[in-house]
Amino acid sequence: MTLLEINDLKVTYGTQDDVVHAVNGVSFEIGDGINYGLAGESGSGKSTAAEAILGLLPENGTVADGEVLYKGRDLLSLSDEERRDILWEEIAYVPQSAMDALDPVMTTGSQIRQAIQTHRNVSMSNARDRVRELFDLVGLDPDRIDDYPHEFSGGMRQRVTIAMALALEPDLIIADEPTTGLDVIVQDKIIDKILDIQDRIESSLLLITHEIGVIAETCDELSILYGGKVMEQGSVGNVLINPTNPYTMGLKNSFPEIESVEDDPVSIPGSPPNVSEPPTGCAFRDRCPFAEATCEKSHPDLVDLPNRNHRSACHFVEQAAQLRREATDPRTWGISTEERTTDRDATETILETTNLQKWYRQSRPLLDRLRGGEPDYVRAVDGVSLSVRRSEVLGIAGESGCGKSTLGETIALLEEPTGGEIVFDGKSVDEYRQGAMREFREQAQIIFQDPFDSLNPRQPVRRLVGEPLAIHDRDPEDRDAIVSDTLERVGLTPPAEFLDQYPHELSGGQRQRVAIARALVLDPDFLICDEPASMLDVSLKVNLLNLLRSLADEEEIGIIYISHDLASLAQVSDRLAIMYLGRIVESGPTANLVSQPKHPYTSLLLSAAPEKDPSIERERVVLEGEPPDPVALPGGCTFAPRCPHAEEECYESEPELGADAESEQAAACYFPLTKEVHSDTTGD
Repeated sequence: MTLLEINDLKVTYGTQDDVVHAVNGVSFEIGDGINYGLAGESGSGKSTAAEAILGLLPENGTVADGEVLYKGRDLLSLSDEERRDILWEEIAYVPQSAMDALDPVMTTGSQIRQAIQTHRNVSMSNARDRVRELFDLVGLDPDRIDDYPHEFSGGMRQRVTIAMALALEPDLIIADEPTTGLDVIVQDKIIDKILDIQDRIESSLLLITHEIGVIAETCDELSILYGGKVMEQGSVGNVLINPTNPYTMGLKNSFPEIESVEDDPVSIPGSPPNVSEPPTGCAFRDRCPFAEATCEKSHPDLVDLPNRNHRSACHFVEQAAQLRREATDPRTWGISTEERTTDRDATETILETTNLQKWYRQSRPLLDRLRGGEPDYVRAVDGVSLSVRRSEVLGIAGESGCGKSTLGETIALLEEPTGGEIVFDGKSVDEYRQGAMREFREQAQIIFQDPFDSLNPRQPVRRLVGEPLAIHDRDPEDRDAIVSDTLERVGLTPPAEFLDQYPHELSGGQRQRVAIARALVLDPDFLICDEPASMLDVSLKVNLLNLLRSLADEEEIGIIYISHDLASLAQVSDRLAIMYLGRIVESGPTANLVSQPKHPYTSLLLSAAPEKDPSIERERVVLEGEPPDPVALPGGCTFAPRCPHAEEECYESEPELGADAESEQAAACYFPLTKEVHSDTTGD
């Protein structure tokens, strides 16, 4: 039975200057009990299609044509009241940003109870009981239904939105990027919880994401969107194992794999198309390495392939096997394959920290202050020692809340260290503080996670990138030339097209490149990158990683790259450091740490990375419990309460970060994993 049917859907947005054709004739259907994925880069039309289905388009959004049939009923023809009767009752929605989706001044339980009582005639007491059941169902403590959103972690807030969506046991769940910005452990928990509950209530799922691996592990069928058009669709096995469209091939190649740390991922060059006009030729032609004159004339129709349940929109679909072989070669996409030649053993250390600490003092009740008791501290960074050489990328990974970002901000002196020492370019930061902070700021730059927050929306690119030059008194006559050269370095070419644009006029990848250009315009020796690609889709993420790698290799910049995405870190980093609750629990050369981790936490992080091949079954990692309270850390190893290998000794004293001279790895564990134990742990 067909549950949802989309026929030739077209959606436009009206702007001051023109009309944006966001969705251009999308069609697909979801059967009863089927998990369906929508994938593609930012701007491909995924979220717009979902908003059209739900009737949540913004005021300037219009469904220009097409049908949206739910159980044979056209949702587009319903009145607002009729639509409200179906939404939540039969079609539920899990939005992308849990913090934005939850009312900050209402308790989480009250928000779910409100949704229940809006659609069902139940008492407040019964509704609260149902909320407690839902909290238990999604793995949250039922006693916390009266807590507010800010009292939960990001992953826990996302589970609250899932509980809300499941409150009325809908037939269809629409989840828009439900795991974006979450670390792999929490992502595995969220996906596992959605699938488990789905199975219990026998619902279907429409999953919107740019993560090919998440779709490969959760969905039965999918559509690949680009420029508002369906490029390829069908069963997940057919589309992802044997893609027939160059765009699908490019997306799949861009997805980083931990097992292939020696190989650079192959990215799709260029940016998504301008959709101010409906595509006349193939929507992907400007970025496709196989495009010919035919592709300029018309966008190809979706054609049925010999494999059952597989369709593709490409003029050269009959040559798909040959295209697949050529698409795996970086040179096909115009990417250099030169080997890295930097001898990092001979390069000097640019940064070193010793026992670095950053503790946050907790507020206390008045009575406690009068009694003179010792204050409590959140030990965000609790004794971190590391070093970075010139031309080296040090990757720092760990779950949300482990202290990664605080470590980066403390090293950048945006936070005052509580203890320990930082040595930069051979000098203690205390020397820079005594009148030389301008010199430090000039040589050490930080790139933040969200370019929306780090770029002034009222300034054009020319001023955003040129502002550091003005602050540091560079010659005004040289500034425009330096800004243009820097934009070229980060791949914004030709620079003249971007100088007068504002952040809202740029794509996500372009905004992030502007943020990088702003950090590079002073020619620093050191970069701290705090999750700069966490909100980018996979192809833009790979372009950014390749850019940072080339900066390290060619300009001898030392880089700390902070991320929860271990697969991406493995592709760009020379060494890795794994953090847990403010401490480094394992560090070493990337290839060694990835092939044979010593610490159980590292092994679990690696095992939680999604697999893009749907034919490979990966045992999902569901790490029990949440990290301990950072204010009241347990004695002994802080990971012991969640560790599958913990023994009595682990609870008694904290293990030191012991080094292995042969592998150059160091692990804070009494019982370092062997290869056999690692395989048994991950279910390989």
